[in-house]
Amino acid sequence: MQIIEADLTNPEHARALASLLNSYACSPEGGGSELSAEVQDNLATALNARPDAVVLLAYLDETPVGLMTCIEGFSTFACKPLLNIHDVYVSPDYRGQGIASQLFAHAESIAKTRGCCKLTLEVLQGNTRAQAIYARLGFSGYELTPHMGHALFWVKKLSSAVNSLE
Repeated sequence: MQIIEADLTNPEHARALASLLNSYACSPEGGGSELSAEVQDNLATALNARPDAVVLLAYLDETPVGLMTCIEGFSTFACKPLLNIHDVYVSPDYRGQGIASQLFAHAESIAKTRGCCKLTLEVLQGNTRAQAIYARLGFSGYELTPHMGHALFWVKKLSSAVNSLE
C-alpha cells in the first residue's frame, strides 16, 4: 500500500481522482449519481489551481484504491489553519484493510506540517460505518458548549448548475 499526495498535473493522478470520486458519487454514500462529464474532465485542473487543496491517493500495487480530498480552512477562535477532509473513499473491494486509516494518518501529518490546529469533516447521519472509523481515529461531534448542542452542517446552493451532490 502506498499513500501519495497527488500531482494533479500528472494525467494518471488526474484520472485516478476522477475515477475514484465518480465511484464515490455513484455509491449510496455519495448520492447515487454519476458526476457530470464536465466535473470529471475539469476537477483535477480546478483543484490544482487551489493552493489550499490536498488530494491523497492510495495505491495497491499500480491500482488506485482510495481517495481523500482536503481543503485548508481557518479557525478564527484558534487563529490557525485547519484541514477539512472533504472526501474520503475506498473502493468497496479494498475496504477493511486499513486504507482509510492510512489516508487519515497522512492527512494528519500534512496538517501538522502546515501548523493546523485541527482536522474537520462532515459525515452523513446514516453512514454508520464511516462514523465508526472516524470515532476510532479520534473524531467526534463538534460543540462549543454542551448547552448549545452539536454543530449542524447546512448548505445554501448558489447555482442550479452545481452538481446535485454538492
